[in-house]
Amino acid sequence: MILKEIEEIKKIRESAQLVSKTLGLMAKEIKPGITSLFLDKIAEEFILDNNAIPGFKGYNDFPNTLCVSVNNQVVHGIPCDKPLIEGDIISIDCGVINEGYYGDHAYTFKVGEVSSEIDQLLDATKNSLYVGMDAMIENNRIGDIGNAIESYIKLHGYGIVRELVGHGLGENLHEEPEVPNYGRKGVGKIIKNGLVLAIEPMINLGTQKINLDEDGWTIVTLDGLPSAHFEHNIALIDGKPEILSTFDYIYEALGIDSDEENRFKNFFN
Repeated sequence: MILKEIEEIKKIRESAQLVSKTLGLMAKEIKPGITSLFLDKIAEEFILDNNAIPGFKGYNDFPNTLCVSVNNQVVHGIPCDKPLIEGDIISIDCGVINEGYYGDHAYTFKVGEVSSEIDQLLDATKNSLYVGMDAMIENNRIGDIGNAIESYIKLHGYGIVRELVGHGLGENLHEEPEVPNYGRKGVGKIIKNGLVLAIEPMINLGTQKINLDEDGWTIVTLDGLPSAHFEHNIALIDGKPEILSTFDYIYEALGIDSDEENRFKNFFN
């Protein structure tokens, strides 16, 4: 576990905010007929124009700037030229490197109108992210975060992906500790000031079981049902979780009013 000084956290926040702005740009473009390859192109141009480096491109030989996962794809989908259609959902996971520090977060978007069943999955997955963030307080343990997410999701009967987890974040994209979206209270490493985490519930409408697609990257649900993914970057400052990323740029682009993140905005605001 690598604890960060405030100046380091500020740099992570700058990177996370650039990811946030990139996701906001994506929100303006997503509609039926658009391809994920088009989204990837404009995201990469935007990041480079802001004097940063795409954090995923070339990471373990990943070929693109964005991970784009549609419908039953959970995470790590490769952008392609297949047009999105009405009723799809698309998870966009983006990372940048700025001044040597990573930002990394994700949002699952609707393409046009979606079914009420899918709407409920998206709401529950996003809500579980904030439930997990609430548990990131000083002297709690990593297991408390996963337990909070799991307890909330169990109320809805969805599948929680277990093979893929959240993680520490800093000069490396994936740092200790791992942050599962399930677990037992009082288990795992103690949460201390200076810890920066990427918390990212990956929740399936049906089974929790997954497969690796033949492209060697894309993770898909075993039963072919949709999956949702939301991710934020959070630092522990003065014993409390401080959100470094934001969905505000997305909400602005979509014309949505939301104050769900306000309780996590103190130190930097």
